[in-house]
Amino acid sequence: MQKRKLGNGNLEVSAIGLGCMGLSYGYGPATDTRDAIALIRSAVELGVTFFDTAEAYGPFANEELVGEALAPFRDQVVIATKFGFRSGNANEGLDSRPERIREVAEAALKRLKTDRIDLFYQHRVDPNVPIEDVAGTVKDLIRQGKVKHFGLSEAGAATIRRAHAVQPVTALQSEYSLWWREPEREILPTLEELEIGFVPFSPLGKGFLTGAIDENTAFDSTDFRNTVPRFRPEARKANQLLVDLLGKIAAQKRATPAQIALAWLLAQKPWIVPIPGTTKLHRLKENIAAAAVALDANELQDIDAAVSNITVQGARYSQDRQQLVNR
Repeated sequence: MQKRKLGNGNLEVSAIGLGCMGLSYGYGPATDTRDAIALIRSAVELGVTFFDTAEAYGPFANEELVGEALAPFRDQVVIATKFGFRSGNANEGLDSRPERIREVAEAALKRLKTDRIDLFYQHRVDPNVPIEDVAGTVKDLIRQGKVKHFGLSEAGAATIRRAHAVQPVTALQSEYSLWWREPEREILPTLEELEIGFVPFSPLGKGFLTGAIDENTAFDSTDFRNTVPRFRPEARKANQLLVDLLGKIAAQKRATPAQIALAWLLAQKPWIVPIPGTTKLHRLKENIAAAAVALDANELQDIDAAVSNITVQGARYSQDRQQLVNR
């Protein structure tokens, strides 16, 4: 697996990481613990060194899972987790008060079975707590050796600059893919200027860009995609144009639509590290193999030209969730 560096703090990780959320939370019933541990350990054996979790995934269950799975490989991997919700529950509102950040760090260290958090993200920007206070608190945790690097998630450019002035931000984690390109307008130039890495979540459009979902797909009642406007049946039908396009390009490259979507992201900047999630070993192998799919300048230009003619239908979040991003 190729390696990439996030930020000017030289945090080196595999070019493709593993988003672990879906093993415990968000996409239906949790994966059997033994199967989930086996999948994470398979990722390590296949060269993945970057694993993403959060206290809110469960809550808490995902950190415990990741901690157990990676304990035998702790010094070979980079573990990222997050703070920012009251009681660790995304449904209870935001809480990035300094005392809460410190509480989360201590609890996460225990759940992850480790003595340091490699990358500690603020999960969402809390408008009630100055970002300077958040950055200063993480800076103290870094001085204490409990945290190695500071990250933000779904933060706007002005917030990133304010935080970075207090404690250098190593990485921003936000949604970015061929069906959500908004970060290109302001976020990517800001990150490049400040030498901050970018970790796209949902790089496969929450599964849609794999081609495995269509207008007739039925999601489990606990799957959060049921609440996402972009996943309404009529939107899925309209958005099939993008998947069809990826399929045509994939056939020419002897790859899969998912691999083209990930290869496109990797080609945008050398400091971009996508973190696709999966519960299936064959999908894990497929995603990892995307790192070996090279798109040349002409192919990238053709993809951009084709995608520019497609208007993706549906908002990426419900209205209440949308209020939590790009602050």
